[in-house]
Amino acid sequence: MIPRVIQKKLLHFSHEFKALAITGPRQSGKTTLAQQAFPGKKYVSLEDPDVRDFARSDPRGFLAQFSEGAVLDEIQRVPELFSYLQGVLDRSPKLGQYVLTGSQQLSLKEGITQSLAGRIAHIHLLPLAEFERIQSGVGCPTLWDAVFKGGYPVLLNGQVSPIHWLNAYIETYIERDVQQLKQIHDQAQFRQFVRLCAGSVGQLVSQNRLGADCGIDQKTAAAWLSVLEAGYIAFRLNPYHKNFRKRTIKTPKLYFYDTGLACRLLGIRSADELQVHPFRGALFENWVLLELMKKELSSDTDRTFYFWRDHSGLEVDFLVESEQGFDVIECKSGQTQASDWISGIQAWKEKTHSTPHSCNLVYGGVDTLARQGVNVYGWQTCSELIK
Repeated sequence: MIPRVIQKKLLHFSHEFKALAITGPRQSGKTTLAQQAFPGKKYVSLEDPDVRDFARSDPRGFLAQFSEGAVLDEIQRVPELFSYLQGVLDRSPKLGQYVLTGSQQLSLKEGITQSLAGRIAHIHLLPLAEFERIQSGVGCPTLWDAVFKGGYPVLLNGQVSPIHWLNAYIETYIERDVQQLKQIHDQAQFRQFVRLCAGSVGQLVSQNRLGADCGIDQKTAAAWLSVLEAGYIAFRLNPYHKNFRKRTIKTPKLYFYDTGLACRLLGIRSADELQVHPFRGALFENWVLLELMKKELSSDTDRTFYFWRDHSGLEVDFLVESEQGFDVIECKSGQTQASDWISGIQAWKEKTHSTPHSCNLVYGGVDTLARQGVNVYGWQTCSELIK
């Protein structure tokens, strides 16, 4: 097992809260993390039909088995347990009793909000980051290998074909989870919708356009997009426009929680093909964003990610807002630096009359240096942006 950087944060929370929730995409390593961090706790999977039936029919008797707490995997499968867990936690002052995992964030969030608020800490675990692989001595040999494979742990050892495994992931997890969240009768149409979303990676997301291209109305497109977000498949990144009076874009961009999955949905079959693919820039941008998000999720800070674009087309890939101000980030997939790569940062400063906390460029090369007041990071070191 590659040690997960977020484990330190998880253990810290276990001394502050009575319960912990680990959410994230299926196969991102939630169960392994919970068992590694709390080896003395009993493990129970609520995916098991017999266990699930017991928990539903006799929740008090089910929880009574675990006097020292337990790891309850995929707890959103039995939402009735949340109310009974509230009583168990309230009757005991012990911290770190239960560890709950789930791969459907809306279901888990609803249960926590209604029954466990104030009693539970929430951890988001995404697939492996490149900085975690590098720390363990198993970093990807090239940028495009990293983007093509993504971060699902099962693909790390190279013994499993990314194409075969991700095909099965799409058929098994995405479609099954979709049916649990929302009854979709035309699976072929939904598969087309998911692939159209992959074709919009890194772009402004238009529900009207996605719906029209897929033959569904805007309301259905909005509902299906929410399903992908709830299942940790894709997410929307909001533009920043709070304090800028200029005419700025207010439509979010669409990204995926794993670039390997996005590559598979786009039909890309190898890292070499990706290197010359029309979507290479957008997928690199998506990959960088995930690296930064994974580092932020494991930290003790409270940063918020945005992008910025005005109606004339001027754009900054990412703004990261913290107490210190804005970290402005541009992403370029090429390996040779060009003078116009920082033009977006310069335009943002002029348009918004803002002084950023830092100006940064992440590119497809390997050197880390400073240039014209901009910190330049190679792809392997981009997570160092998040201190």
